[in-house]
Amino acid sequence: MDERRIPFEHPETGSVPHYAGVWVRFAALFLDFLLLSAVFFPVTRLVKGVWLMQPGDHRWASGWFVTDPLCVVFLAVIFLYFSLLEGLAGATFGKWTLGLRVVSPGEDRPGFGRGAVRNALRLVDALPVLNILGVVLIATSRERTRCGDRVANTRVVFVRRPGR
Repeated sequence: MDERRIPFEHPETGSVPHYAGVWVRFAALFLDFLLLSAVFFPVTRLVKGVWLMQPGDHRWASGWFVTDPLCVVFLAVIFLYFSLLEGLAGATFGKWTLGLRVVSPGEDRPGFGRGAVRNALRLVDALPVLNILGVVLIATSRERTRCGDRVANTRVVFVRRPGR
């Protein structure tokens, strides 16, 4: 790769990508939430016999640790959903629907390793609460990156321009 090029510019055209901001990324995450909910609610109904879990239905250890087996499975599925799809396909359902793609420099797709790193760091981006750190980083950085994007060296870009 030519050292003078911007790392995320298109290798053939040299154009700098249109980075996705906070609101479109939130919309993509919301679509993913709806898709995962369409799976998790019926599974919870089948396994637990209820549509919505009540606070007393969960088995918690002490403090922050989730011990309910179904919750642990759901957390693993969520992590794998985002890591595999963003890493290997470049987009989750929500990102694909809105014309977004996760990219790494000089590559079309980041790969599972980068996908796993960027998604594991959602825990950091969520600090101190409600993803405030991630939102601030996306809103204030030139390439619209959150902590997970910076460490994994990925960006979320439009593969088609908004409104097209």
